[in-house]
This record gives sequence, C-alpha cells and structure tokens, in this order.
Amino acid sequence: MAKVFTAFVFGLIFGVGILISGMANPAKVLNFFDVAGTWDPSLMFVMGGALIVTAIGYRFVFRLPHPLLDGKFLVPTRKDLDLKLILGSVIFGVGWGMSGFCPGGLIPAIGIGIVEPIIAVAAVLAGMYTYKTLTRTQA
Repeated sequence: MAKVFTAFVFGLIFGVGILISGMANPAKVLNFFDVAGTWDPSLMFVMGGALIVTAIGYRFVFRLPHPLLDGKFLVPTRKDLDLKLILGSVIFGVGWGMSGFCPGGLIPAIGIGIVEPIIAVAAVLAGMYTYKTLTRTQA
C-alpha cells in the first residue's frame, strides 16, 4: 500500500508541475520547436531543472543499499543501441513535434478540459498495442 500511495503522491506532484510550467499546453511546446518563428525557450528551463533535480536525486539514492520501498534497484543493464530503440525515439520525437504533447504531460493535460490529449493518449495506446501485436508474432 505504501508503494501505491507514494506513486500517487509523486505522480500528483509531477502532474501539478507539468500544469504549472505550462507544459500541458501544446502551443507552448510547439513554440519551443519553432526556432525560426515564435521560439519559446521556457521548455529548455523546465527540462534543465528536471535534469538538475534528477542528477542530485540519483547521487543520494544510489548511496542507499536498496530503495526505500523495494528490495533492489531496477536499473537497465543494456548499453547497446538497437533499431527498435532508434525507431522508437524517432517516432516519439515526431509525435511530440506534431502534437505538442509529450507522453509525460498527456495525463495532466486531460485535466485541462480539451479533447486533443484524449486523442493523443488513444494514439499512444494504439501504438503500444500495435507494437505488442507485431513483436508477439515475430517471437
């Protein structure tokens, strides 16, 4: 129960942060990508702030023998770049650039009362389902 409550609290903090920073607003995100036009560098500061907080947090957390709410750290061990990772990154970037919605901001964006994030979430779920279906038949 502690894991669920902790996940809820941190998810709530993340969602509120996304809303306060304006990152749930696709126009703000798209203006970040419009370097030749109405460029808005504020997304760069949001990302930079997130990187700083994460870097500091990792320095403290990995000094612990194990996470506070789990028996071991679950850290990816693969270091190679494969075609799935590269294509997934390209699809992620194109989707983000076209829609203005980063997947991390989609759920909080649903709360602002517009239909576009709902459509984007449906597209993300459809992509996940398609990937799972295609990779299941290859195995």
